[in-house]
Amino acid sequence: MQIQDILKERIMIIDGAMGTMIQRHTLSEEDFCGNLKGLTKSQKGNNDLLSITQPDIIREIHTQYLEAGADIIETNTFSSNAISMADYNLQSYVYELNFQSAKIAKECAELITAKNPSKPRFVAGALGPTNKTASLSPDVNNPGYREVGFMDLVKVYVEQAKALIDGGVDMLLVETVFDTLNCKAALFALNSLIEELNIKIPIMVSGTITDASGRTLSGQTTEAFYISIAHADLLSVGLNCALGASQMRPFLASLSKIANCFVSCYPNAGLPNEFGQYDESAEAMALSIKDFCENGFVNLVGGCCGTTPEHIAAIAAVARKYKPRKF
Repeated sequence: MQIQDILKERIMIIDGAMGTMIQRHTLSEEDFCGNLKGLTKSQKGNNDLLSITQPDIIREIHTQYLEAGADIIETNTFSSNAISMADYNLQSYVYELNFQSAKIAKECAELITAKNPSKPRFVAGALGPTNKTASLSPDVNNPGYREVGFMDLVKVYVEQAKALIDGGVDMLLVETVFDTLNCKAALFALNSLIEELNIKIPIMVSGTITDASGRTLSGQTTEAFYISIAHADLLSVGLNCALGASQMRPFLASLSKIANCFVSCYPNAGLPNEFGQYDESAEAMALSIKDFCENGFVNLVGGCCGTTPEHIAAIAAVARKYKPRKF
């Protein structure tokens, strides 16, 4: 069954936070490095590397989310691009990081699907925003300066997406978009690659509203963000990260009114506390998601920072009671 057909019938569930689950393992530098030799920088905190060095941990996390009710799991590749991996001097590992992450996630999804073929599970190849912005200068004294250009981003996104596709992902997810120009580079890269490979693979986009002003980091409102990418043939558009579900509501409502595709939402477990941790309970978050479902805002729901399998199970229990958004 195609994911487009399922989305017309029911609200689908995206998994929760990978980083939150990894933190539960309190891994050391040695754990992150595994058996890799010749690494020139510290790798502690490089969660994406664990797909190579600690694949069983990543496999376990994916399985927990699938068993909690997730229909779609994201690959452990949020930072698996050459720009972000330059912080760890691991640009040469980009293909392997993405390929192995996709392979692990696909194996988990297929295993759970085999247990219940009536509920197929899917893998979204996650492409994060990189740690540089094409729209803004990092130097207040030189507003025209850019750390990265459009074609630089295109190049790294093509490299990442090719490996994700080779690894077997079912769709590509450009997520946590804080700069629409970065996103447009990603969409150009993905569509160019899809044309080159002569394949069909759905593309999802999820932006992030950075504060109560309702704007992305590069200054766009939710509506402007969508209009900027509406030309793309998207499976879905949505919002994730930065805000908790209750704070995200007005922006999700606006997006739901104008989007000519499916709409997704996977918020954080509330806003971070003074220690940078997320405290919102699974039950509290599920109430906000219930509101979204009741009002017909969404087709896909899940969790971002601070969410766990417990959050996803509570969200899934609520979402199954409601019909998906129509457009």
